Amino acid sequence: MKAIVTGITGQDGSHLADLLLEKNYEVVGVTRRCSVDTTERIKHLLDFDRFKLIEGDITDVSSVINIFKNNENVDEVYNLAAQSHVASSFNQPSLTWDITGKGCINLLQSLVDLAMFRVKFYQASSSEMFGSSYDIDEQGRKYQNEQTKFMPNSPYAISKCAAHYSVRLFRDAYDLHASSGILFNHEGPRRGENFVTQKIVSWIKNYKTWKDKVCVGSTSYNDDYIYCDRDTGNRFPKLRLGNLNAYRDWGYAGDYVEAMWLMLQQDYADDYVVCTGETHTIEEFLEIAFNYSGIGDWKNYVVVDPKFYRPSEVDYLRGDCSKAREELGWKPKYDLEGLIKLMLDAKL
Repeated sequence: MKAIVTGITGQDGSHLADLLLEKNYEVVGVTRRCSVDTTERIKHLLDFDRFKLIEGDITDVSSVINIFKNNENVDEVYNLAAQSHVASSFNQPSLTWDITGKGCINLLQSLVDLAMFRVKFYQASSSEMFGSSYDIDEQGRKYQNEQTKFMPNSPYAISKCAAHYSVRLFRDAYDLHASSGILFNHEGPRRGENFVTQKIVSWIKNYKTWKDKVCVGSTSYNDDYIYCDRDTGNRFPKLRLGNLNAYRDWGYAGDYVEAMWLMLQQDYADDYVVCTGETHTIEEFLEIAFNYSGIGDWKNYVVVDPKFYRPSEVDYLRGDCSKAREELGWKPKYDLEGLIKLMLDAKL
């Protein structure tokens, strides 16, 4: 079996490559040309005989066609490429659309134009597409599943919706085996520090290093810094975050790539929600993380900074992955506490 993975250098791409190589796939990873090294997450794969890293750009149709022509024997394509930071999409809406929306359409159309109809296609959709939309279960709890309507409220979510509907269109119009995984928030040690979970975890690790190696003695605080023995020259910046009351359904990225693979092993393509079914606020994440690390009350170390608020917030996300459990036989292995411990125990 041979798979092409776009977005190979990201968190999900690296986990998916690990999984596919374990299953004896040949993996072709696609990455955009960049002046800096972006291969940190996949360095352990670069010497694999069955792993090949190539340059390509899904925003350029000619580049996409060349990728497919050079890999005509490919069996599966996983599109994980995206401008995936929601807050940044407000500042870079056109770039977000080009990569996250149009890039998916370029891949699908190129498969059709090259008559590669036997290839199975996976699209990484996002729970951000739901926006403020939700349904109510029998216990009165909010949730989102495959039937919940989309109400995107960011350029990122709008782009993801366009890609998601494009997958449905090409599946129906051309009988492509094209599936979308509507993934709720998924994290892990490979998550970038521009995401709130890793920002919190990295701050805790760096603070503990400072406290253990630099600051010998008691600490004090002001609005912006933690001081060692009131020495204003020996200080550590507080953790600055935005909205702490947003509810998120957090799972482990390593679990979620298995669901991606399972979708392409089915006889028929479809769309699936991938989640844990539980939701927690960022405050709860902070409480678990600070308690496990032994630092103490997170309120002494965190500053709520309006600069980190989104122009438009998604307040509540909790998925229902009953369909994935029943049809794919998939279920998450990590709850939030297990995920946080995994991230904190990983090396810096």
